[in-house]
Amino acid sequence: MNDEEGGARRRPDRRLERHEATKQELVGMAWRLARERGLGSWSLRDLADAVGMRAPSLYVYFEGKNALFDAMFADGYRAFLARIDATPIERNPHAMIRRAAHVFFDFCTEDPARFQLLFLRTIPGFAPSDESYGLARQALDRLVEVLRQADVADPRDVDLWTAVLTGLATQQISNDPGGDRWARVVDEAVDRFLAGRPPPRKARTPGRRRDRDA
Repeated sequence: MNDEEGGARRRPDRRLERHEATKQELVGMAWRLARERGLGSWSLRDLADAVGMRAPSLYVYFEGKNALFDAMFADGYRAFLARIDATPIERNPHAMIRRAAHVFFDFCTEDPARFQLLFLRTIPGFAPSDESYGLARQALDRLVEVLRQADVADPRDVDLWTAVLTGLATQQISNDPGGDRWARVVDEAVDRFLAGRPPPRKARTPGRRRDRDA
């Protein structure tokens, strides 16, 4: 194979790039409509009108509205994982749990439409695909690891934790949108959740391993 042939094989597929760019534009506009009108209060025709496209053309990109919701679900969890990745690590496990609680709470309350799609079953008949739900599993696994660092490993504790934080976010969105009534009790909720548990293990400090007889 000569260099010219190799270059041809490595050349980007412009049609695929345009296709993916259009899909992302549609997902972005779908989020905009969801935030303006409500998660389920718009149609594919509304979306087509918003981007200047004929409604039948949407089916080149999505098989139907549930497929579009699936793309939005994946997009939302990618944003959540990016937020987690950008969160500074606390050496104290309990302090890290508090930080994780605020990251989750803030992510939920800053975008109610996204919260509804990612964490509540508000769309009849919609279930995320295995691929998209895999992103949700990644986020949960990251949470479980944070809890495990504080010796909280029982699956029931994880269920309780998600119920408490989702409940606080729901209350904030429903009863004090734009305020901080439930934001103010996030730390207290964490402290009560951790109350009565044994002290967390000390975080390991990177460095040379000490000899047993030292």
